[in-house]
This record gives sequence, structure tokens and C-alpha cells, in this order.
Amino acid sequence: MSRAEIDESHAQFRGAWRLFALGLPGGEVVERADVFITAGHVTWSLMNMAFLTRPVETEAELERAVDSAARYFAQGPHGWAFTLTPDWLSPRVREKADALLASWGLKPGMLTTGMVADRLREPVRPLASLDLRPVRDEWGRNAIADVNSSSYDMPQAMGREALAAPGIYGPECRAFVGCHDGAPATTTAALRVDGIVYIALVATLAEHRRQGAAETVLRRTLEEAKRAWGLERTVLHATAAGAPVYRRMGYRDVTTFCSYFAPAKEA
Repeated sequence: MSRAEIDESHAQFRGAWRLFALGLPGGEVVERADVFITAGHVTWSLMNMAFLTRPVETEAELERAVDSAARYFAQGPHGWAFTLTPDWLSPRVREKADALLASWGLKPGMLTTGMVADRLREPVRPLASLDLRPVRDEWGRNAIADVNSSSYDMPQAMGREALAAPGIYGPECRAFVGCHDGAPATTTAALRVDGIVYIALVATLAEHRRQGAAETVLRRTLEEAKRAWGLERTVLHATAAGAPVYRRMGYRDVTTFCSYFAPAKEA
């Protein structure tokens, strides 16, 4: 890994969530000196996210960033999240980060690995036989929302509120649904962020996992992104379950991220 790629991974995370927030009807992006806020103002706290704007050396710097985000989200009823990479924290701050964020009710809830690929390797096994449909209408948007909410054990209504807005699927997005027997099974979206393809919303229903479905729709989505934008370099943030699949496809690890979550006010 390199400092440049760590910074790139962080910028891509922020940039993708910026597009999500701006694609939602009530979404807002707030850029402050210490914190970058991407607020979808929806029930799913994953879509109400705050990030650091730069590496921090002292506890006071991290406290200012978290306090600024907490004050912003305190104006609304929804839960929210603060995402950071330990590589942006000095060793002293890194040791105390969990306790510091806990002071604002933020608890670690999701670990991801920032990954990058300049180009993909050839498939090592035959791709799954799926009907790959581009997301162009309400059916496609709802399919992406439903598959992702099921994969994250979230209610369908919450998923659709956060992920089915037409504004998300504009000119900076290319997305596909992989269908089996006419029903949605797996999804992927590509977002154009600062001249790089950011991969998001990769999800597969439980009954279709370990069959190559995710790789099939991901490769198709990247083909479309290259055709539309002429871009091949791609960044994503993988869960522990997805990381081995991506490594097999040619992605390599850059850094880790932790998302800390604060509950909704009524929770």
C-alpha cells in the first residue's frame, strides 16, 4: 500500500457517499474544515455518513470532527455513522478512538477493506448464467434496494427509502441486476468518482451465493463503465465475506475502514 492509495481510498468512499446523498430527495452534503458530511436524511443510518477530511494527529482534532458531525445529525431523528481508516490516525489517537467515539454514542459496527484494481484478471471459473438487466426504471431501482436490504437484514421499506431514489441512478451511475428465473438475485452499481470507477451496492440473495453470481454482475457492470466512461481503475470497500471474491478477481488490499454507528433518537 502507499499513502497516495490510502488517501485515494478515503476520497472514493467520501465521493461515492456524496453521490448517494445528493441523489436522495432530502439529501445534503456539508463540507467543513474537520468533517465531510453526506446526509441522506433517511432511516438507514449507513446512508447518513460523516468522514474525516484529513489525517489527524491529536485527540482534539478527532474530537472536533466527531462533535461537528454529532451536532449536525442531532438536528434530525435518524441514526448516523462516522467512518474512518486507522491509517489516518496517529498511533496515540488510534488506541483511544473507540473510547472517544463512544462518548458520542458511536459504536463500531462495520469493518471494510479498501481495495483497488487497475484491471481485472480473467475469470478462473465459468461465470454464472444470469439475465443481466441494466437499472433504468422503478423495477430496477427497487430490485437493487430489495436485494441490498435483504443482504443487510433491513426492512424492505427502509432499503427502498435509501436506495431506490431515481436521483442515485443518474449519469454518474451504471447499475445492473442479475436475475435468475426472472427474479432479482444479485446487484452491482458503478459510480464515477473523480475519474475512477467506484463499485457499490454489491449484494446477492442468500440462496444464490457461492455460485459466481456477484462476480458475473460485477464484471458486466465494469464493462459498461469502461464503455461509457473509458475508465478501468476501480475502487471498492469490501466486507469480510466479499473480500476473497474481489482478490480472486484482481483487487488488492489498500487499507481498512471502520464505520461507527449512533442510533436514531427514538431508539
